[in-house]
Amino acid sequence: MHIEFRHLRTVKAIHENGGVSNAADILNITQSALSHQIKNLEEQTGIELFVRKSKPLRLTAAGMRLLRLADKILPEVDAIQAEFEGLRSGKSGRLHIAIECHACFEWLFPVLERFRQSWPDVDVDIRPGLAFDALPALEKEDVDLVVSSDPENLPGITFSHLFEYAPVFVASAHNPLAEKAFIEAEDFRDQTLITYPVERSR
Repeated sequence: MHIEFRHLRTVKAIHENGGVSNAADILNITQSALSHQIKNLEEQTGIELFVRKSKPLRLTAAGMRLLRLADKILPEVDAIQAEFEGLRSGKSGRLHIAIECHACFEWLFPVLERFRQSWPDVDVDIRPGLAFDALPALEKEDVDLVVSSDPENLPGITFSHLFEYAPVFVASAHNPLAEKAFIEAEDFRDQTLITYPVERSR
């Protein structure tokens, strides 16, 4: 026995529309083609699915069992078709973003909110870059884009400049370094710094 989705749609359409004529219009096929589907389905199942003498056409007990199957399966089939269509057209899916720039969160979330308004069916997954190597992950296509303050020349990767970024030194007014017009790395030798964790390789 080989039951196709079109058979389930046929059973459902006849039950909901009260006969072959109306169901054929709904399914956009001829009455003869629909009648042939019914005959073919009953030949495959080896059992009558419709009470022929009733008006409108009614389902037998076996036909009702097939209708329950249609009610269960067809919504899932329609949903997955809509999902695949969204993926194909780029209207749905998941956007994986890795962030290495801690200061980016302040401006990124308002931007993502506007993005969601334009692309409501796209899920956004944000991964902190400190938990893994973001740029190698981008090369392997484990993420879709990386927000980073350390661009590198990598084959196949395009970097787009977003804005100027510079770390700022903040200290107490009583700290001796506060009087300096320019701070160098050597000035921090005897200082306790509070900063973002950065790999030594950087």
